[in-house]
Amino acid sequence: MPGLALLAGLNAALLLVGVWAPVAGDAGAHLPARHGMLMVLGFLGTLIALERAVALRSAWGYAAPACLGAGGLVLAAGLPATLGAVLLADGAALLLALYVALYRRRGDTSVAVESLGALSALVAALLWLRLDVPALVAWLVAFIVTTIAAERVDLARLALPSGGENVVLALSVALVVAAGVGLLAPDPGARAFGAVLIALVVWLARYDVARRTIRSSGLPRFSAAAMLLGYFWLGLAGAVWLLGGRADDQASYDVAVHATFLGFAMSMVLAHAPVILPAIARRPLPYHRAMWVPLAVLHAGLAVRVAGDLAARPTPWQVGSVGTVLALLMLPPVLVTLAARSRRTAPARRTALERRTRPQPDPEGAAR
Repeated sequence: MPGLALLAGLNAALLLVGVWAPVAGDAGAHLPARHGMLMVLGFLGTLIALERAVALRSAWGYAAPACLGAGGLVLAAGLPATLGAVLLADGAALLLALYVALYRRRGDTSVAVESLGALSALVAALLWLRLDVPALVAWLVAFIVTTIAAERVDLARLALPSGGENVVLALSVALVVAAGVGLLAPDPGARAFGAVLIALVVWLARYDVARRTIRSSGLPRFSAAAMLLGYFWLGLAGAVWLLGGRADDQASYDVAVHATFLGFAMSMVLAHAPVILPAIARRPLPYHRAMWVPLAVLHAGLAVRVAGDLAARPTPWQVGSVGTVLALLMLPPVLVTLAARSRRTAPARRTALERRTRPQPDPEGAAR
């Protein structure tokens, strides 16, 4: 289900930038207005909920990704947007309940931060019943940023100073409050939202193990590069909101939103995919240098897109946009190929190991 939401969202992206798309005309007329919800809640939301359901190890937890995925399918298929919004809201509410269950089990501050993210997703889905995405985008950003921040805190626990988790919790609360202020006072709310984003990025980047593992090799270096690039783009988005307030012009809005969801969120998906996807699919996903290709294309395309925005040049904006779409289309085939390759080679490795460890016959005993 998240794969179909991704494809529909990418098709919508191509339509929005005015280039050829596989589904166009009347058949794709419904997609552009649903692009943001398809990508953030239909795709990323379903993946996040699925990973958390696996962690909960309880059958009811899978209702959250099921509802989010179903909402994405409804939006992709052109069915009433209200039905899709209700399903997305149901999925977000179930995700919030899932986090409550996890918090009762573990009592971790990082789970409380994730709960704020689920609450933000729920608010975004409900607001979409009345408002357009630009008016509620801060809630979608809060959902993604708090969820990823909680994950980074959980992984960097040993490197954090005393009370470090509480700092992230406080900043996450401030981010959600700023998103709420933005509904009543859009310009001050956007500036406050940007300031909190920058503070959160600076704090996370300071203590993230990626600053050390970037000097290693293999998977640790790849993941670190993806994470540090993600922090850069999120910091840029925060600066746009802080300095520009509510982005009334299309260029500022485009830079802030896509720096967040492409530069930060999708980069973090690439960074965590080799660790999280095996837990979901129960299949190993070994690191391979091919993973660098979609990462490089994603960030190069985004850089070209942002340059086109800043220069008010439509051609580089379109070229960069197509580049980011291609990067996201590359990702599933690369991951599936590596997983299948690992599955084929695993029996061969086990056979070789068995041959090496099998007891050898005693020549003298055989002679006797």
